[in-house]
Amino acid sequence: MNFSRRQFVKGGVTAFTFGFAAPQVLCDIAFAQGVPSRNLVVVYLSGGNDSLSTVIPYRDPFYASRRPTLAIPAGNVLQIGTDSSGIELGLHPRLTGLKSIFDSGRLAIVQRTGYANQSRSHFTGFDIWGTASTTNTSGTGWLGRYLDLIAPPIDPLIAWNTVRETPRPLMARTVGVPAITSPATYAFSSPNTGAEATFEKTAQTKISSHVPVNVPHLAFVNSTTQAALGTLDRVATVATYRPANTYPNNGFGQALTAVAGAMNKQIGTKVFWVQTGGFDTHAAQGANQGAYFNLMATLGDGLKAFYDDLNSQGLLNNTVVLVYSEFGRRISENGSAGTDHGAGGNMMLLGGLVRGGIYGTAPNLNMDPSNPTLENNNGDVKWETDFRGVYAKILDGWLGSNSVTVLGADYRAGAPNVL
Repeated sequence: MNFSRRQFVKGGVTAFTFGFAAPQVLCDIAFAQGVPSRNLVVVYLSGGNDSLSTVIPYRDPFYASRRPTLAIPAGNVLQIGTDSSGIELGLHPRLTGLKSIFDSGRLAIVQRTGYANQSRSHFTGFDIWGTASTTNTSGTGWLGRYLDLIAPPIDPLIAWNTVRETPRPLMARTVGVPAITSPATYAFSSPNTGAEATFEKTAQTKISSHVPVNVPHLAFVNSTTQAALGTLDRVATVATYRPANTYPNNGFGQALTAVAGAMNKQIGTKVFWVQTGGFDTHAAQGANQGAYFNLMATLGDGLKAFYDDLNSQGLLNNTVVLVYSEFGRRISENGSAGTDHGAGGNMMLLGGLVRGGIYGTAPNLNMDPSNPTLENNNGDVKWETDFRGVYAKILDGWLGSNSVTVLGADYRAGAPNVL
């Protein structure tokens, strides 16, 4: 039998179990209880989403004049009504799935979200949104600080990151978040296969269960080993999940399938991070077809499949999905038929208990210097709702935490009543 300690886990398991030496019985608390918890799924649109092509002020006469090749014709827009300022709005024509969720009253659109003096850097912008701070962008993330406040013992699967590197929002001081890009490959690893690999895992488990009581350091290592093996077993159950409906056959669809599987198997995860990219559309953005059309297809079809899946399982009321990007894009299209880095954007939330509707006001795209909804010589959308107000609503109203403690300030005033 050819086996080494270094090979017994795969995909970074040792990294996240190092700080979680709780016995397996504690790691499986949520699983054993069999009670679905409230879940938060954060969907990050990497690259800076063009919010004016997602939620479209299609009747604004300056919309077409400032976007001669990118404007969606009014007849193609999926109309969703008017906001509180009377501006008629619609969704991108490829977001038919989100339109149906909106019509059911379970999609909230928060317009003109951002912060003062918004950064146009992908990296700085992502870190500001991730830390919820404009001054300490290298610190812990807002979700990481939420996780740090959870009373021990901490389940190693309390959060799940579906990308390879830990994103800023999930960075914590005391809680490690595993990167599980595929539950099928996040498994006990052995150079052997079949029965011999199974025997190796069984032997490792048995060895770990027989620890001399007078050797505490060995007990710590072995309890950690058992916790790691138990965690691998729980993730393995997710790989067996087969949804009743069909998800898009792409990375975004696969990530959402895994998230739905984790909820279905009740493995104890409360926070999920999902990411989809390609939103840095400087050139050939497209309107009714092309790059942005395809981005909207990926986003809309994936979220609709996820929504329908959770609804069929009876898990929709236990789930909130938050969708955001690091900034919006400039109002006027550039010379390459694309859009450049801008300022204010929008956030979306969906779920069974989300109070759907349109929150905030759309920008008036008039170039008048006195226009209060624009900034930077009327080139950018000016923020109206601080994004941290949405975070506060999620922390207080959904996760049952203390937003003032987590965010380091009080952003509750003016937060949209989406939950």
